[in-house]
Amino acid sequence: MEPSILVSEVGPRDGLQSISAIMPLEAKKAWIEAEYQAGVREIEVGSFVPAKVLPQLADTAEVVAFARTLPGLVVAVLVPNLRGAQAAIEAGAHKMTLPLSVSETHSLRNIKRTHDQVLDEAKAIADLIAAQPVESRPKFEGSLSTVFGCTLEGVIPDAQILRLAEGLLKAGCHEVGLSDTTGYANPAEVRRLIRLVHGAFGEAVLTGIHLHNTRGLGLANALAALDCGLTTLDASLGGLGGCPFAPGASGNIVTEDLVFMLEAMGLSTGIDLPALLKVREILRAALPGEPLYGFTPDAGLPLGFHPATLAAE
Repeated sequence: MEPSILVSEVGPRDGLQSISAIMPLEAKKAWIEAEYQAGVREIEVGSFVPAKVLPQLADTAEVVAFARTLPGLVVAVLVPNLRGAQAAIEAGAHKMTLPLSVSETHSLRNIKRTHDQVLDEAKAIADLIAAQPVESRPKFEGSLSTVFGCTLEGVIPDAQILRLAEGLLKAGCHEVGLSDTTGYANPAEVRRLIRLVHGAFGEAVLTGIHLHNTRGLGLANALAALDCGLTTLDASLGGLGGCPFAPGASGNIVTEDLVFMLEAMGLSTGIDLPALLKVREILRAALPGEPLYGFTPDAGLPLGFHPATLAAE
């Protein structure tokens, strides 16, 4: 059976870009394969940015090539521009995400592009994808970053969010995603912004969300997103990650805690939770001294726990 909720692992990209240590290529491969064997079916494996900007992700092409050998795994990457998209297509990524910070100050700090320049890049990327053979065209998502607020600009007006969402869709993005880059979201705002975008453009264009746990509201915000019909939730093993260009923005949702919550609620993720918990050992060995977070790994699974995935099988 198909899982009712898709948990998209973003640790190999968002997690690793936010720490100073560089994980060896073989450890990245081991991490990705272990999560795949545990049932994870979408992994953002890296980002096609210049190595001098993020040396932690300099081997993304090699990581993509390895990840493509795992049958049924959606290999996702982040691309900041057309050049990155070209590299992603050459490597064979199945999905690419272009971040567009609704805060223009953050956009300039993050990828050195104005809003109009990012929209121009989106159009160029969409044209590039359309020129590929139908069977090899990657899915193209435009991520509305800092959408719940920015550490540099504060609250972003709804009109600006909708204008940029419309711009991404008109440029040729297949869908848009909401990203709590700075950890500002709360459940009420999650519901309000999802309904805002759904009301303007329809539910099909927004199915996923990227949340941080900076202020302890990550799982509460994930529940709010589920209540509004979203079916894809980003998370990072051990809670690795944040945003190096947004001061104070730490803490992705912990994949292990998210999967436990969903499975305990009867929502199948397709993920073997005990197997997922063991993947942490790969991170511990490859990133000695790097903090790993998560309540479920510390407390263990409760007596009598019956995961929804096992029941579905």
